[in-house]
Amino acid sequence: MKELKELKLEELSVKQKLGMTWVAHVRNFDFLPCPGDNMEFVLQMIRDHSLGAVWVDPGLPNRVELMKQIKDAADYPILIITDAEDGFGEHLIGRHNALGRTGSPELAYTFGKVTGVNAYKAGYNVVCNPVLDMCNENCVCGGTMRSLGSDKYKVTEMGMAMAQGLKDAGVLTVGKHYPSAKGDPNIDNHMAENCSYATKEELADYWLYPYMEIYKAGLLDGIMTGHTRLPNIDPVYPTSLPKKVIGVIRELGFDGFTITDALIMGGAAAKFGERTCKGLAVANGNELALTWLDNEESFKAICETYDQGLIADDRLDEAVRRVLEAQHKTLTLPKVTEITDEDLANFDSINRDFTFAKCDEGLTPAIDRDGNHCFVVLIESESEVDSHGKVNVDTMNKGWYRPALIEKRLKELFPNSDVRFLRQFPTADETMFLLQETVPYDDVVYITFMQSAAYTGPEKLTTRVTSGIQALQVTNRVSTVLHFGNPYVMEDLVHIPRIIIGGMSLDAVNYGLDVLAGNLEAKGVLTYDVKFN
Repeated sequence: MKELKELKLEELSVKQKLGMTWVAHVRNFDFLPCPGDNMEFVLQMIRDHSLGAVWVDPGLPNRVELMKQIKDAADYPILIITDAEDGFGEHLIGRHNALGRTGSPELAYTFGKVTGVNAYKAGYNVVCNPVLDMCNENCVCGGTMRSLGSDKYKVTEMGMAMAQGLKDAGVLTVGKHYPSAKGDPNIDNHMAENCSYATKEELADYWLYPYMEIYKAGLLDGIMTGHTRLPNIDPVYPTSLPKKVIGVIRELGFDGFTITDALIMGGAAAKFGERTCKGLAVANGNELALTWLDNEESFKAICETYDQGLIADDRLDEAVRRVLEAQHKTLTLPKVTEITDEDLANFDSINRDFTFAKCDEGLTPAIDRDGNHCFVVLIESESEVDSHGKVNVDTMNKGWYRPALIEKRLKELFPNSDVRFLRQFPTADETMFLLQETVPYDDVVYITFMQSAAYTGPEKLTTRVTSGIQALQVTNRVSTVLHFGNPYVMEDLVHIPRIIIGGMSLDAVNYGLDVLAGNLEAKGVLTYDVKFN
């Protein structure tokens, strides 16, 4: 293995220091090509000791080759970063909230360890986990499934266990998305600016409690700054840009590094401009700017900010010091390299045991295996269904919700029943035929999902779907809704006797179907106060 040298702050030029505050983004160029996003530029910056970190998307088809190129070019411990909220590689869970619903620190540790070992073996030394956002209200823009819960003590306990597992596996941890205070639940920060009116005192008492407790335990190396604006602390800038907001956690004693969330998001770029954000992020308190698009121009933007006198030399040195400390730390972490059979069994139990069920008195989550049910399986509007009812196109992100596989399992588990597909935005004819076709059956069981994807806005079942359910419930036709994803969308439904809430992974979907069939107990507990009708 190549011996890596530790870079010294005093030996770096201004250009090298500026490069140390920048995160180059390596991604699938064929999917989203960008003129300045060439790999050779990034590799030369690494050879010149002028790059602090690189973000490598784990799903790239050529990731292994890209990792090799980066490591061959680097003779210092450059930070190689990724997200792993759902896990890594083949080991995935139904997002962070799956852990929260188990309530088990032991399983949180297992998740961290398995994720960390897989990420480290793939070449990463920094993983942006744990998510420490707390949803204490209806987070309809995706935060619900990305959050461990709303209780600051439980989130701290679970986050700390996860961080310990990651650190034991040899990767640095990054808590996100600082400062986690929630604003308008209907606004997605990816798309536009959101505001939270939390005060410094409220941040310290609630929102930042998990961050500081995990940091004081020596288990949090960095934080990712989000783009929510806090007018009571800084009326102008989003969190990722102002000294005042980043300074809150510094005053509490945090001395790890900070990395911005992607600076192309509407929460920052729409008001201040994508180019301006890149330099301001470093000038005002971040150690690493995650610029995301056009690597050459991104680095030029940071240099221009320095040339304009907006990045002070002492601020630059402070940022580089923390980046170098993080780089050096990657050389001394312990390395647990093996995942045991017990680890895998525990990891699997996360997906198996967090399914939640709410039933009317006298009912169980299971329905009659021999009954004549009509299963209505929700599919994306982009999906195609042929004349024989077969789904030809499945556009679901990461393949966690696969209608064709769901149909197959339903037919295996309930041989006397039938399956109908329903688009998220059905036509009038589709709704009419569905209502007519369900009449002969014992009952109707809906299988629904919520994708929880960025740039999609509030998470809701469409009115056309909920209206169909309401129409069927006038005569009490819908016995069950098995839903995967954000549980809050169930608040829009009329009373349903049996509601089962699963998660967003392929295994979680299969286990949810097992609960419906009576093969598995629903052990999960919701971490939010969802108001079912």
